[in-house]
Amino acid sequence: MTDARLTILGLKGIPEVRSGDSIGELIMEALKNEDRSVEDNDIFIVTQKIISKVENRFRRIRDIIASDKAKELAKSLSRDAKHIQLILEESNRSIRAENGIIITETIHGLVCANSGIDQSNVEKGTFSLLPLDPDGSAGRIRREIMKLTGTDVAVIISDTFGRPFREGQTNVAIGVSGLIPLEDYRGRRDKFGNILSSTVIATADELAAAGELVCGKLENIPVALIRGYQYRRGDGSSKELIMPPHKDLFRR
Repeated sequence: MTDARLTILGLKGIPEVRSGDSIGELIMEALKNEDRSVEDNDIFIVTQKIISKVENRFRRIRDIIASDKAKELAKSLSRDAKHIQLILEESNRSIRAENGIIITETIHGLVCANSGIDQSNVEKGTFSLLPLDPDGSAGRIRREIMKLTGTDVAVIISDTFGRPFREGQTNVAIGVSGLIPLEDYRGRRDKFGNILSSTVIATADELAAAGELVCGKLENIPVALIRGYQYRRGDGSSKELIMPPHKDLFRR
């Protein structure tokens, strides 16, 4: 449930991050500059790109050697073979390749386009890769903020994904710390007394998407603060959001 007042604030003033920076400290400095403090139950939505920068998850085109498989696939998709090679290296398997896009299952188990690799907001000739352990990244940031403030907060790492059968993209949670990412309504009764049998809400994804409303792609705001949402605290994992193979109707 949420409070009647839900606040979503984009944190301005966070500088260009570098490898090894403390994102928790940068967040606290940005809040201080806006004369704001942290409260218990605050949720921080941190975009994947600054995590990858801090953790040095980049590859330069010149350092990639394309395999024969990558070259063959690149030819059929009219894509750069080195980019294809990196997509393959960052995936467990390819699910479908068409219209210049490869849908893969990443090394994390996520299903997305091109293994989550992109070239936006990075230096030319450089690819940005997903963090190796997004849950671990969220946990580190959460511990930094809690140590600096003494408050109990939650952190979500977000990234932009497309969706089957839907136009447009939206942010989803690829890493979480301090909250349970799913809200299970099964077994509860609605106001008419009906027992819910299948409703499970992806709370962490909804929060990640809400954060995108104030961060955007071009505004250079990599962190959002959400206040007033009553979430379930706990040691949740983003892996809970991944559809298990036996329930997946689209990849059988």
